[in-house]
Amino acid sequence: MVSDDLRALLEAERTRTHERIEALRRDHAAILDGMALTSTDDEHDPEGQTTAVDRSRTEALLAGDEQHLVDLDAAEQRLEDGSYGICEVCGRPIPRARLEVRPTARTCVDHAS
Repeated sequence: MVSDDLRALLEAERTRTHERIEALRRDHAAILDGMALTSTDDEHDPEGQTTAVDRSRTEALLAGDEQHLVDLDAAEQRLEDGSYGICEVCGRPIPRARLEVRPTARTCVDHAS
C-alpha cells in the first residue's frame, strides 16, 4: 500500500503545478499586452524578436505544466487502483527515491528510457 506521505507528495506537486500555471498565464498575458502596445513588425523591431521568443518560451512552459497535470491525474488514478509505484514494464516496485523525485513516474529506473 502506498504511504500517506507519497499521496501528500502528489497533492503538493499538484499545488505547485497549479501555481506555476497561474504565474505563466499572468506572464503570458503581460507579454501579449506588451505586444499590443508596440509595433507589430517583429522582423525590424529589435525588441520584437525578444518578445516573440519570450511568448514562445512561456507558451511551451505552460503546455508542459498542463501536461504535468494530466500526468498527475494519471498518477492519482494509479493510486486509486493500486498500481501506483509499480513499473508498467516489468511489474517491479519503483524505488521510493524515484517517486519522491518524480512522483508521476510510471517505470522503474531501468525502464525509464
